[in-house]
Amino acid sequence: MADPSSYRPKPGDIPDCPGVYRFRDEHRRVIYVGKAKSLRQRLANYFQDLAGLHPRTRTMVTTAASVEWTVVSTEVEALQLEYSWIKEFDPRFNVKYRDDKSYPYLAVTMNEEFPRVQVMRGHKKKGVRYFGPYAHAWAIRDTVDLLLRVFPVRTCSAGVFKNAARTGRPCLLGYIGKCSAPCVGRVSAEEHRELAEDFADFMAGRTGTYLRRLEKEMTAAAEEMEYERAARLRDDIEALKKAMEKNAVVLADATDADLIAVAEDELEAAVQIFHVRGGRVRGQRGWVTDKVEDVTTGALVEHALQQLYGEESGDAVPKEVLVPALPDPVEPVQQWLTGRRGSAVSLRIPQRGDKKALMETVARNAQQALVLHKTRRASDLTTRSRALEEIAEALDLDSAPLRIECYDISHLQGDDVVASMVVFEDGLQRKSEYRRFQIKGFEGQDDVRSMHEVITRRFRRYLAEKERTGEWAEEDAPAADGSPGDSPDGSPGGSLNRLMEDDGRPKRFAYPPQLVVVDGGQPQVAAARRALDELGIDDIAVCGLAKRLEEVWVPGEDDPVVLPRTSEGLYLLQRVRDEAHRFAITYQRTRRAKRLRSGPLDDVPGLGDSRKQALIKHFGSVKRLRSATIDQICEVPGIGRKTAETIAAALAQAAPAAPAVNTATGEIMEDVQEPAPGTTAGDAGEPVPTGSPDERRGQET
Repeated sequence: MADPSSYRPKPGDIPDCPGVYRFRDEHRRVIYVGKAKSLRQRLANYFQDLAGLHPRTRTMVTTAASVEWTVVSTEVEALQLEYSWIKEFDPRFNVKYRDDKSYPYLAVTMNEEFPRVQVMRGHKKKGVRYFGPYAHAWAIRDTVDLLLRVFPVRTCSAGVFKNAARTGRPCLLGYIGKCSAPCVGRVSAEEHRELAEDFADFMAGRTGTYLRRLEKEMTAAAEEMEYERAARLRDDIEALKKAMEKNAVVLADATDADLIAVAEDELEAAVQIFHVRGGRVRGQRGWVTDKVEDVTTGALVEHALQQLYGEESGDAVPKEVLVPALPDPVEPVQQWLTGRRGSAVSLRIPQRGDKKALMETVARNAQQALVLHKTRRASDLTTRSRALEEIAEALDLDSAPLRIECYDISHLQGDDVVASMVVFEDGLQRKSEYRRFQIKGFEGQDDVRSMHEVITRRFRRYLAEKERTGEWAEEDAPAADGSPGDSPDGSPGGSLNRLMEDDGRPKRFAYPPQLVVVDGGQPQVAAARRALDELGIDDIAVCGLAKRLEEVWVPGEDDPVVLPRTSEGLYLLQRVRDEAHRFAITYQRTRRAKRLRSGPLDDVPGLGDSRKQALIKHFGSVKRLRSATIDQICEVPGIGRKTAETIAAALAQAAPAAPAVNTATGEIMEDVQEPAPGTTAGDAGEPVPTGSPDERRGQET
C-alpha cells in the first residue's frame, strides 16, 4: 500500500487548465481515469489527509503509485479523451457498466451493394443502420415479416444470394412477393437500395408521411378503377399499421428521445434506457455497475451517456435526452452530444406531462433490474460461501457465521420507538425467525439505549430458554439418578428436542447467532457488546454497519474495518442491514397508523375486533352507539348486559369527536358514517396488520 505523499506532484507543476489524468499502480497499470476543468484543483483533492477521503477514494490513492495528466483545450475534449482512455485501459476503479444481457438489433446493411435486413448482436459495424435494441429476437422477426410485404428487401445470407444468382431462380420469399429478388435481376441495385432506405426511414419513425402517400396512391388507383392495385395498397397500409401497433405510442408523434433512469444504492447502480422514435418505444436496454468510486447520480448519468453515445453519430444520437439528474457541469456534455449528432441536442430533466410519466416507468424498470440483479447474486451458493468466509476473515472469527442476526431501531421523532430483528442463515433470509420489539424501558429518542434494551431482552430470553430446557449441563451428562439426561417432558435428552416445540417448530429465541450485526456505528456496537457482557455471553461476535460510508465497526476499536469495495462480504452485510431497516420501518408505520386511527371503543376492556365491528355494523357510527340505551346495545349479537353497561360507561366518559367537515363544500356533517366492518379508519378499531405473514409473525410483547 503506497503512501500518496510519495508520488504527489508539486502544486506548481500541475497546470490550472482542463485536462485528463491517470493514476497508475506500481506495475504501471492504469487504475483510474478522470477529467477536470482545473487539473490543479482536482488533483489537490486526492492528496489531502487520508482520514478526510471517502473510503473508496482512499483505497484508490493508496493503490496507485504515480499520477500523470494530459492538457486539452476544452472540457468537451476532456470528456472525449476520458471516454477513449476508459475504453482503452479498462481501469479497475472507474464506473463500468455491464449489459445485463446481449440485446438484439434490427440491422440494415447499407454498406453492401444489395442491403440486407437481419438480426444483429454485439459490436456495431460502420455503414450499418441499427434499430432497437429489442428484448427478444422473435419481436424483430415478427416486425420484419409484416414490413416485407411493403418493403420487399433482401433478407437472405450471402451464400443463398450467390446460389440464386448462379441458378437464376430466387428463393421462396421471391416467389411469394416478400423479396424483390435482386439476385435474379427483377430490380436493379439502385431500386433495391431505394427500398432499403424506405424501410430504414419507416423504422426510424417517419411513418406518417409514408402512410399518407400510400393512402393517396390507393385513392388514385380506386378512382382510375385499378381495383386490384388499390386492394394491394390497402393491404400494404394495414400491414404497416399492424407493425406500428407492436410499439406502444407514448409521446407525441415525431418525438425522438432517449430516456435514461438510474436506480442505485451504496454499492451498485442499475441504468435503464428507453429509445423513443416517432413517439413510440422502439427499444430498451439496461446496465448494472459496481460503484467502485464515490460517484453522484449525475456522474452515473454522465458515464452512461459516454457508453451509450461514445461510438455513435448522426441520427443515432436523438434530438432529446431525458435524464434523472444532470452531470456537473452539464455544458461540456451537451456540447459533446451536439458534436456527435451534428445538430443541437437537448439534455434535461422532465418536469411534467407525458415525458415525466414515461420517465417514472423507466425508473421502475431500473429498480426492478437492480432487485433482480441482487436476487440472482444472493441465490448463488458459491457467492454466499465466499461472502461468509470474507466476513469471518475481516472480523477475525473462528468460523463462518452461518447464522447472522441484525437489529435496527426505528421511530418518528421519538414516538412509536420499535426495533427489528432479522435472521440470515447460510446467507439467506429466514423470515420465520424475524422478531419485532416495542421499546418499553424509557420514553423518547435514544438509539443507543434502545439497542441495549433490545439486545438484553432477546438474549435474556435465550438464556431463560437454555435454563428451562436444561442446557446449562453438558449435553451428554447423565441425570442425577444416573440415567441419560431427559428433557422436561420426558423425551430423550438432546439439543434438538430442547430447541423444538411440540409441533416441530423451533422455539422462539432458541438458536443463538454466531454474529450480531447492528445498524449503526461505534455507540450502537458498544451498547450491544455491553448488553451481552452483562448477561455473561462472550461467544457471540458483534459488529455494526454504518450506512453513510459502509464502514464495519467492531467493539473496542477506534478505527473501522473497511472491506474492499468488491467484497461479497460487504454486499451480504449490506443486504442484512437493509432488510432489518425495512422490517423495522414497516412495523413502526403500522404502530403509528394504529395509534392515529384509535377510537373510544379501543378503551373498552374485553372488547375485541369482532364485537367492535358488530357494534359499528349494527348502529352505523360511534355517534349513534353513544346515544343508544343499554337495552339497545344488548340487541347486538355477542354483547351481554354487563358488557353493554361497560361500553355505555366508556363512551359516556370519552369526549365526542369534533364534527366532520366536507372539505369541498364547507358543510358540517352531522351524522358521519363509520367505515364498514373490516376497515381500519376512525372508531372501527385497530388497523389490519400490513405486510406479509412473515412480517407480522412473532411480535414480542
